[in-house]
Amino acid sequence: MNIHEYQSKEVLRSYGVNVPAGKPAFSVDEAVAAAKELGTPVCVVKAQIHAGGRGKAGGVKVAKSLDEVKKYASEILGKVLVTHQTGPEGKKVGRLLIEAGSNIKKEYYLSFVVDRGSAKVVMMGSEEGGMDIEEVAAKTPEKIFKEYIDPAIGLAPFQAQRMAYNMNFPQEVIRKASTMMIQLYNAFVGEDCSLAEINPLVETAEGDVIALDAKLNFDDSALFRHPNIEAYRDETEEDPKELWAAREHLNYVNLGGDVACMVNGAGLAMATVDILKFHGGNPANFLDVGGDSEPEKIAKAFEIMLDGGQSKGIFVNIFGGINRCDNIANGILKAAEILAKEKGTDGMPVPVLVRLEGTKAQEGREILKSSPIKNVFMTPNMDEGAKKIVELVNQAKA
Repeated sequence: MNIHEYQSKEVLRSYGVNVPAGKPAFSVDEAVAAAKELGTPVCVVKAQIHAGGRGKAGGVKVAKSLDEVKKYASEILGKVLVTHQTGPEGKKVGRLLIEAGSNIKKEYYLSFVVDRGSAKVVMMGSEEGGMDIEEVAAKTPEKIFKEYIDPAIGLAPFQAQRMAYNMNFPQEVIRKASTMMIQLYNAFVGEDCSLAEINPLVETAEGDVIALDAKLNFDDSALFRHPNIEAYRDETEEDPKELWAAREHLNYVNLGGDVACMVNGAGLAMATVDILKFHGGNPANFLDVGGDSEPEKIAKAFEIMLDGGQSKGIFVNIFGGINRCDNIANGILKAAEILAKEKGTDGMPVPVLVRLEGTKAQEGREILKSSPIKNVFMTPNMDEGAKKIVELVNQAKA
């Protein structure tokens, strides 16, 4: 789960991390009132969306008067920001952060993330902070330093100090920088984060070290332990289909293409996406029904995949271990019945290729073969199925 910058800073503040004073605003009047309350000569008006690159897209403005706060808030609220992380459709701004300005001397980068290779949390830092950290990682990776953290010990003070020296903090702020690293690590572990990123982390002309920006992502599986974090959820920033699927206990990720796929198991899902791409297809989604193949759940998965007209074809790729292929087949029939009532059709609105293997596979195939519903086809194997559904979708688009 992602949260907004101002929410991330509220969390970090509770762990002692030094962040600028700021207030959220949901209207122009609230933005002006927040700037008045801050009472600083310079305010920063920041768009709050779940995406980076806001500054380059015009979503961050420095205001030197209340009139400028009003002007920038009016411009940014309701604006669709398109950044390298939003995709071409962009994200509409519905809230702002009004923040006290900082006298920036130098910008740095700092983050914590779980490294699967080492099965440890890794701290990454660089003296090349700011908007183009991705370019730094791509072109000069030697400027990014890493510290791998023993989970039994936590971030040791010597590791934090070594990172601060590697990042070339001035001697007089080494202690402040290393202290913030430990505080950020404590927040990362304490709140079950999957990512904690400060970009930029700044040294000010007054000798302070401040988290000027903050991004926290959380492990969804651990949210039951953190109702305070769950309360930060902004559903307007999330894909409607992904929210719908979560309510139905389905694992769904929208990939933006037009060939939908329904599988059981994350490994098979990724392999299915890969083989569709290999045959020239553009996957619409990652949808893992898991081990629950009750017909009602399968029918709901079809409703989600077909909603909005994004999917021009569906590849059902099931290897029944825990799942029963006959239940999958009955779920496809149930989905066709629901769609027939809603749209007055006698079959699926798009071609559906079905590959069934494993538990009750023969029974599942017989159910579909004997069914009168149209636009549902069986396939002998995964490769042939992926190739055929891509052909059918391309024919439909031609």
